[in-house]
Amino acid sequence: MSPKEKLYGDIIDSLANRNISFALYRAPEDKNIHFLAQTTGHIRTFYDLKELNGEQGFVIAPFHSGSNKPIVLIQPDCLELEKLAATPCEPLNELDDAFEENNQDASKEEYTRKFHAFVQPLQEKEFDKLVLSRSTTLRREATFSPAAAFFRASKRYTHSYVYLCYTPQTGMWLGSTPEIILSGEQGSWSTTALAGTQSLQQGELPINWDSKNKKEQQLVASYIRRQLQTLHIQPTEKGPYAVRAGELAHLKTDFHFALQETNSLGDMLKLLHPTPAVCGLPKEKAYRFILSQEGYDRSYYSGFIGNLNPSGRTDLYVNLRCMHIGKEQLTLYAGGGLLPTSKLADEWNETEKKLQTMLAITNN
Repeated sequence: MSPKEKLYGDIIDSLANRNISFALYRAPEDKNIHFLAQTTGHIRTFYDLKELNGEQGFVIAPFHSGSNKPIVLIQPDCLELEKLAATPCEPLNELDDAFEENNQDASKEEYTRKFHAFVQPLQEKEFDKLVLSRSTTLRREATFSPAAAFFRASKRYTHSYVYLCYTPQTGMWLGSTPEIILSGEQGSWSTTALAGTQSLQQGELPINWDSKNKKEQQLVASYIRRQLQTLHIQPTEKGPYAVRAGELAHLKTDFHFALQETNSLGDMLKLLHPTPAVCGLPKEKAYRFILSQEGYDRSYYSGFIGNLNPSGRTDLYVNLRCMHIGKEQLTLYAGGGLLPTSKLADEWNETEKKLQTMLAITNN
């Protein structure tokens, strides 16, 4: 790290210990890093995305909200990191430890069992697509710096949205994601369909995609299109085209549309989330199946994160390549879309490659 990054990093790394809720983020292709913190008042929590209608702040939303996994809204009162260098501290709560106790690694054998449990109803045509994910844990080294990992990710993953955030309710999370769920301002808005995965070819985007990846992307794009049409929105589309995310490539379709009523963004988010890129089809049935059969709590992985501002700029991203940073361990997450034709070895290897996005920044 540069001397300036080291100075800022020391402050950032102290914020969670001082129980200060904050977010540090860098937008795709942007050289500027943005910081915000809430130093006073209670962090607001919600349990239904519709409750975000008319709200403004930095949102951290889980895959499935519940009593111990709320939708969290940081409403910043500080945008200058230097001002927090001498802010008084409060005792850190124990939510991180409770989080870690409830998460266990999925071994290859456990993943194999779940893979077959997911593929069978796909082959029986109960679902068009299901997303199977897993987590893995690493011991947190004494020298690990969340801020240093963020700066490494910011430099390494220039095409993605990179963030580091903390609240007492969520614990600390670090991630890098290329997938917008909702972005825009005034009357101009967009969302994306991102699905299909393969490795870069000699550092370049692949030209050819197999039928499984094309089908997976088509399902997500069709879902986005249908959901927007229920609001009588006729979007203009660009894609699918290949995009880079770390050392992987995905297929992406952009949807652009006008939106005159911006005080109901929570309604739109509820309509879109969770997309088939992280859940499945049919949506509600797949959602229930994953919650009952995946065997662990995704927490804030495959939720969404970012700035919500109905009267200004909104940029919300699906929380894909990410990790929870606990006191003693790091919990990394990855998943992949399954179709009836999916092969176990291919899907396991895909999650291994996706985990590398966060693994690559955990070491100096």
